Amino acid sequence: MRKSLFVYLFCFAAMAGWQTSVAAETAAPVDSAELQPILAAGGDAEAGKAASATCAACHGPDGVAAIKTYPNLAGQGAPYLLKQLQEFKSGARENAVMLGMVAALDDTAMANLAAYYASQAPAEGVSEPENLELGRNIYQGGISSVGIPACMSCHGPDGAGNDAAKFPRVNGQNAEYTVAALQSFRSGARANDPGKMMRLVAHRLSDAEIAALANYLQGLH
Repeated sequence: MRKSLFVYLFCFAAMAGWQTSVAAETAAPVDSAELQPILAAGGDAEAGKAASATCAACHGPDGVAAIKTYPNLAGQGAPYLLKQLQEFKSGARENAVMLGMVAALDDTAMANLAAYYASQAPAEGVSEPENLELGRNIYQGGISSVGIPACMSCHGPDGAGNDAAKFPRVNGQNAEYTVAALQSFRSGARANDPGKMMRLVAHRLSDAEIAALANYLQGLH
């Protein structure tokens, strides 16, 4: 818990300088329970593999999605995956398709799925050259003019995320999915980020900057 709290506070402090006084953009308090690593470390990967057959149509049999609008799950942190599954079920993260997929799953089944996908080799994508430098600059250094911190302060220099803080792996992710995710945070349609961390970042990103970040991350590994 102490390590997790330290990691979260480090990343939150990195963003403190750009939080505005506008009430709608003030970060909400984060319950300490959100910072605790959850069951996924104890999940049964073999049981998760058996249960993953129903997930394969969208996410691929090994967690690498064939349809690029869906996320790659292979190598994603198990605590993060479990959190997302639980929040799809609770409605904290709204998605009608995923709500139907998780409706019958209990925490043990979700932990097993999370353990299975976390055990798979992460996807390795390729970035396009067109806006690669812009994406790299934002990821590594942020955008100081609007107070956006470096993305790697939370997601790591190589984009592998941080399991203790439940910050996701973002490297090798399908660019189309990353664009959609950032746009959802920007619009507020997705609101399951602790303390509005991602919403506050995405709110300050243009479409071109989101596209550049997504392209850079797809080829980062």
